[in-house]
Amino acid sequence: MEFCSQLEKAFNENGNAENAVAMSKYMKNNFQFFGIKTDCRRQIYKSICHLNQKEITASPREIALVLYAKKERELHYCALEILIKHLKNNYTKDDIQLIEKLIVTNSWWDSVDVIAKFILGGYLLQFPLATDTVIRRFSNSDNMWLNRSAILFQLGYKGKTNFELLKSICENHKSSTEFFTQKAIGWALREYAKTNPEAVKNYVSCTDLKKLSEKEALKNLK
Repeated sequence: MEFCSQLEKAFNENGNAENAVAMSKYMKNNFQFFGIKTDCRRQIYKSICHLNQKEITASPREIALVLYAKKERELHYCALEILIKHLKNNYTKDDIQLIEKLIVTNSWWDSVDVIAKFILGGYLLQFPLATDTVIRRFSNSDNMWLNRSAILFQLGYKGKTNFELLKSICENHKSSTEFFTQKAIGWALREYAKTNPEAVKNYVSCTDLKKLSEKEALKNLK
């Protein structure tokens, strides 16, 4: 694909080895980087997108999968940005398979949190009847990143948040010893507290959450 080739070439030409080492270290050395900081990456990405608009519009899913199969993390970020832009309100029912694949591939908090909020969350707003089935399956999975996604997918929902569902998912994982799960519970509750603080305070007060989850949930509440 021409877009992918041009993007990878541009990133190679603008890479910074010193930055790459630091960025990889920050991500616990789970990924390789070109060493391009966010503002510069997005500037390059936008310029290459401008030259390949037709290809991207015609094949956003295929392009995203090609980029996500690369080893450099900057290309993974671009893949997600393409999907967020081009699939918004334009998902197909089968896209849940793509979403699940992205969550369990190259998994770390930086990608999974974006997928959960902006892609899984957007998909389930378009297909609300699929919510219970998808989220229960993700929540009951042995994959921690699917669990985290089930907890976080309503981050952008505000008043549309199904608090009963959120509480149910939190209950399912409240005893987890996994840092990323405990943190996700607190984050999801803290975010909903911006809409309904009393509901969150009442839930936390009568629920045996892990200390980290409780601390995160109540961080902005007096």
